[in-house]
Amino acid sequence: MTAPAASRLAGPRRPEGPGRPAGPTGEPGARLRDLLAAEWTKLWSLPSNRRLLGLGVLLMLGLTAQSSLDAYRGWPGLDSDQRAHFDPMAEAFSGAGMALLMIGSGSLGALAIVGEYATGLIRTTLTAVPARTRVMAAKAAVLTAVTLVAGTAVSLGTFLLSQAILSRRGIGLGLADPGVGRVLAANALLAPVSALVGLGVGVVLRHTAGAVVGTCALLVVVPGFFKPGVHQWANELYALFPSYAWRNCLGLRHPPHSEALPTVAGSWFAYALWAVLALLATLLVIRRRDL
Repeated sequence: MTAPAASRLAGPRRPEGPGRPAGPTGEPGARLRDLLAAEWTKLWSLPSNRRLLGLGVLLMLGLTAQSSLDAYRGWPGLDSDQRAHFDPMAEAFSGAGMALLMIGSGSLGALAIVGEYATGLIRTTLTAVPARTRVMAAKAAVLTAVTLVAGTAVSLGTFLLSQAILSRRGIGLGLADPGVGRVLAANALLAPVSALVGLGVGVVLRHTAGAVVGTCALLVVVPGFFKPGVHQWANELYALFPSYAWRNCLGLRHPPHSEALPTVAGSWFAYALWAVLALLATLLVIRRRDL
């Protein structure tokens, strides 16, 4: 978005950040729908963002097809115990798929803001619309909507593809089967949660490589260093990571019942907690830090 385009969003220049002058009173500010349209343009006009989303969805579908075909070919060789413990959902969306979806969505969220810092567009935007929290809230809303659509496409697409392959062996699942809807929702929501975390990390670090690496580490790498132990508080802290909550509860149709593992309610809480904290950090930092 160019400076003239950004300036058209502005009403009065109202003080919301440090050192912002007050504008004329009694005039309407930038409308929310204008802010949303501007953020949509900035996000979707970059070819790299479109490629990241498109190639990411195709990659996930390709991995699912390969995994499902392997399971299809290997089914005759499984013994009765292996068949009894076989979960068709695992072929639709594996742990590797979870990591890739979180990395891709988190990177998109980080790039959505650090790109503006790198080009100086953030100054133009906030000069035209000094209401920093409204600008960032609009960016978060657009980012959440886009990644939710992408996450839903991945979740539903991988499920339908995998079950179409496995149904040829009579072991596929349907959308109405127990636990399927919850797992599909959990798979889809990984994308917007990760994107908001990436946005928060990007606002804090304001450096492209650092924000992308930091986001990926926070979402995927760091949880690997925390292992459940003898202390219950450590188990509960570990269970707050979205990847752990998904792997041990929300990504399973029949989560095991154990005090050492997260519950369904606790896992949904972990999802919401990360999204809310990331959004609050984004709004707080953008208000208080100089550009």
